[in-house]
Amino acid sequence: MTNYRGIVSPAYAVFRLVRDDFPFYYHYLLRSNEYIGYFKTFSSGVIDSRLRLYPEVFGRLTAIVPPLNEQTQIARFLDHETAKIDGLIREQERLIGLLQEKRQAVISHAVTKGLKPDVPMKDSGVEWLGRVPAHWTSSSIKRFCSLVKDGTHLPPPRVSEGIPLLSVRNIVGGEFVRRSDDSKISENDYVALCRSFTPQQRDVLLAIVGATLGKTAIISDAMGHFHIQRSLALFRADASKLNPHWLHWVFQSAGFQSLLWEYAGFSAQPGIYLGTLASFKIPVPPIKEQIEINEWIGRQIDPMNTLIKEAESAVLLMKERRSSLISAAVTGKIDIRNWQPPADSMVLNEGASELGVEETAAGRKV
Repeated sequence: MTNYRGIVSPAYAVFRLVRDDFPFYYHYLLRSNEYIGYFKTFSSGVIDSRLRLYPEVFGRLTAIVPPLNEQTQIARFLDHETAKIDGLIREQERLIGLLQEKRQAVISHAVTKGLKPDVPMKDSGVEWLGRVPAHWTSSSIKRFCSLVKDGTHLPPPRVSEGIPLLSVRNIVGGEFVRRSDDSKISENDYVALCRSFTPQQRDVLLAIVGATLGKTAIISDAMGHFHIQRSLALFRADASKLNPHWLHWVFQSAGFQSLLWEYAGFSAQPGIYLGTLASFKIPVPPIKEQIEINEWIGRQIDPMNTLIKEAESAVLLMKERRSSLISAAVTGKIDIRNWQPPADSMVLNEGASELGVEETAAGRKV
């Protein structure tokens, strides 16, 4: 539902009501869990992320149409109740943001200044690093890695059963994980990709294409066989010089993240060339000190990670509650015909406000 004039891309279709119904009721109805599932049934495509519902098919589908006064009442009820839930979600998201900032600050200081405040310092000669402990070295990433590769630029055909072909979307919460709708390729195509390199346990992954440029994770031993797409770069640290967890922390530091975006090119989406990335200079303490700092960082950020996960779980539960409430209201599972907002309530649904809608004593005004 929109209150703006404009144009849309071919990925969207525009529909206009031809009868005297309340559009904001449909704004909720068509985004309910029931209708999302209904639309999927009539959509074309192999996996959820590539489904398409053609306009002519959509036009033949049916909708629940209560009387106009009930449509208005349902929308008013959902505006009020979802606004309260959305406010709680925003509070948790602000908490997550603050914790993530604190987490990054801890990592950034540790990987650029070390743990000893009285250690002699020197100019690193690297702009994003500034001064570093005098006994550290600073050199290009490629000097400390035995392998620097990005994923395939020509992905093989997808198959229903086969070897996962993973991408940046598989980096979730700093971990590299499988997902239920992962793309898959044949065994033969997997073997062909492995002629260039085979991802291994303890390799470090970095997102180099897309809006999530800079996300990073380490491959665990639980991943099994898989290969990667071009949105990911893979770094295999020379174990005698560079601990993979150290590289993982350096990638997450504020200075390195800023460096990535400074050198990113923009066409259809942001991206950075592998050669440019491999030439970036990073701080490298002695290997023993890398491990000590790794362990210290882990102790410091573990409580933050726990709080972040708890807040993310709370956000997920509230979003599920919001979806369930919408579904129950638009399908008549709860009777809100006599519902009235509390007398002291001044809550306005944020989404409606963005659509240029306000509540008045006489009702909704567009």
